[in-house]
Amino acid sequence: MQTKSEGRGKLIVLEGIDGSGKSTQYERLCEHLSAEGYSYRKVKFPRYGEDSSALIRQYLRGDFGSDPADVNPYAASVLYAVDRFASYMTDWKDYYNNGGLILLDRYTTSNACHQGSKVPPEGRQEFLDWLYSFEFRLLELPEPDLVLYLDTDIAVSSRQMAKRRSGTGEKADIHEKNADYLAECLEAGHYAAEHYGWTVVHCVSGGNMRGIDDIHEEIYSKVKEVI
Repeated sequence: MQTKSEGRGKLIVLEGIDGSGKSTQYERLCEHLSAEGYSYRKVKFPRYGEDSSALIRQYLRGDFGSDPADVNPYAASVLYAVDRFASYMTDWKDYYNNGGLILLDRYTTSNACHQGSKVPPEGRQEFLDWLYSFEFRLLELPEPDLVLYLDTDIAVSSRQMAKRRSGTGEKADIHEKNADYLAECLEAGHYAAEHYGWTVVHCVSGGNMRGIDDIHEEIYSKVKEVI
C-alpha cells in the first residue's frame, strides 16, 4: 500500500455529484494556482478520450443496461479504477513521486459516491472498505491529501445539469437521467465524507447555488492550507 513519505507530492481531489459545479470550480482552482505561479498537473476522470475508459463509455451509454443498478457496484468500480491505474502509471506517477502537486477532478472518491449509492446503507461500510483496499492497497494508487466535497441538493444539481446540457447539446448519460440514483449518490457522498473526513463545501444557500467566486474562495483557502 502507498504510504506518505517526504519525497512524494500532494494529491488534491475535487468531488461532488453531477451538477454540483465541480468542473467549474476545478478550472477556477487551476487558474488561480497558475496565476500565483504554482506548478501542478491536471488530471480529470474519467479520461473519455483514452483507451482505458472504453468500458466506462459503454457503461454510461447503457450498453450493459439502462439503469445504473444493472451493473453491480464492485464491477462498475473496477471499470473506473482501471482508468485511474492507467493514468497513474503512464502519466503522473513519476511527477507525483518526485514531489509534484496533482489536482484531480474526481478520483476513487467518485466510486465511493456513485457506486456506493448502489449498496444498501447497512452494507455501505463493507463496500467502502473493499474499495479503498482495492485501489490504494492492491492497485497501489496514492491516497489523497485533501478531498473537497462539493455538497449540493438534487433540485439545484438537476437545474445545473439541465442548464449545462441546453448550452452544449450533450445528452444525459444513465447516471444523469436517474434522479433517484443521484439522490442515493448524494446520501452515499455524505456518508463517505463523514467517515473519511473529507472537507465539505456547502454550495447551496437559500435553495440556490452560491456564487462561483464565493465557493471558489472557500475552496482556495482550504487548498492553501495543504500546499
